Amino acid sequence: MNPSIPTLAAIRFGYGLRPGEEPPGDADALLAQIEEGVAEKARFPREGLTGRIETATRVLSVRAAEAKAAKAGNPNADLRKETQRQAQRIYRQDAMGRIAQAIHSPLGFYERLATFWVDHFSTSVLKSLPMRMIVPLYEAQSIRPNIGGSFSKLLQAAILHPAMLIYLDQNQSVGPDSVAGRKNSRGLNENLGRELLELHTLGAGSGYTQDDVRAASLILTGLSVDNRALEVVYRPRLAEAGPISLLGRSYEDDEGVGQDHILMLEDLAANPNTARHISRKLAHHFIADTPPEEVVQAMVDAWTKSQGNLTEVYRAMLTHPRAWSDPGQKIKQPFEFIVSGFRAFDLPEKNFAELLRDIEGEDEGPVGKAMEMAGVRAKEDAKQKAGRANALTFGALQRMGQPVWQPPSPAGFADEAGVWLSPSQLSERIAWSRMVARILGQKMEPSEFLSAALADAARPETRRIILQAPNKVHGITMVLASPEFNRR
Repeated sequence: MNPSIPTLAAIRFGYGLRPGEEPPGDADALLAQIEEGVAEKARFPREGLTGRIETATRVLSVRAAEAKAAKAGNPNADLRKETQRQAQRIYRQDAMGRIAQAIHSPLGFYERLATFWVDHFSTSVLKSLPMRMIVPLYEAQSIRPNIGGSFSKLLQAAILHPAMLIYLDQNQSVGPDSVAGRKNSRGLNENLGRELLELHTLGAGSGYTQDDVRAASLILTGLSVDNRALEVVYRPRLAEAGPISLLGRSYEDDEGVGQDHILMLEDLAANPNTARHISRKLAHHFIADTPPEEVVQAMVDAWTKSQGNLTEVYRAMLTHPRAWSDPGQKIKQPFEFIVSGFRAFDLPEKNFAELLRDIEGEDEGPVGKAMEMAGVRAKEDAKQKAGRANALTFGALQRMGQPVWQPPSPAGFADEAGVWLSPSQLSERIAWSRMVARILGQKMEPSEFLSAALADAARPETRRIILQAPNKVHGITMVLASPEFNRR
């Protein structure tokens, strides 16, 4: 028996049910979230877009000055360590904001789309110290505002951002026949050109060749990053000279203004292979590891008719009957699992914000308060509180294999059941379920929690097992560990 449309809308296309929050009633309600989400200010970067640019450029300037002094024989280890601590602290605050955004926003479909596109255009905070400050800016600045518009605009915003150029070493790439290339030994870097074709647009197996990868990489030469302003710049002396042929079209920067890469991105966005690759990947993410071909084709048709308008592509997916059948085809990734768990507990936003202060050892926070309510000594060691708060958030995602903004490769995080159904993965999920149930669920009735978390998606067998639980913590743990809660 299928769950109701609102239940499935919240679970399959959002981050799960939350007590007191009305789930979307249909496809139109889901689509309406996009415009509202685009207009909404994200909880990260903490100091806003302009403030983050100022913060990041200031830290970069300090790092550059310290590096220069060290080269001259006057290193300042304390200053270097302090900038490292500052960057890590900023990242941790932003990551908690990212988690809180998914938990507390009523716009579950928009938030899921944001996660999908950030993963599609993957970058990582682990690339370098500055990236801990730049990657959150990248999501807020380039991805989230462009989720509902044309794919061409989203593609340009993602590729032409400092985070992408730094992550894939485009700022190190020099055209072999450029002015700079003829004068020094720096050469062409093909990382961005390869991922642009294989991951971001056409897709593997679409017929492009190694010559096309090289051509795309040559067209991208000249693009670099100005660290003083933290923006993408075009430097003609780094750009490959002469016409470059890619997929049957010739590109040439005749006037030295660097527009050939824009034309290439527009052409790749309009390529039929891109439409199929992206449509299939969306259906794969939301519906099933083997998405129904008729759904994919409907999305491709909508892409073609609307010239890549993403809202119309989402509409084609959401209005297809197969999008609402056969629930449980997808396994929740760790981020989805933890976010949906917190949503089911309905933890107040102000309390979740205090978890960060627990991690930083500044306040007692909800973990200590919840334990006090449970009759456990509340005034415990700050280190223990920090460890517990971390274990519920950062540490849990790390152990489960999906830390915030840390994909293992440019291909992003895996999105197949086999990866997230391993014994170690399931063991971590059960451990997290037991821990969060013990901390936040001492006062809850398991049967009521089951209804809040799954509504009519809960199987009769699961309801029977929960009613037979020997205690509340065990019952709530079983809800979170149930097949229905881990699938969507």
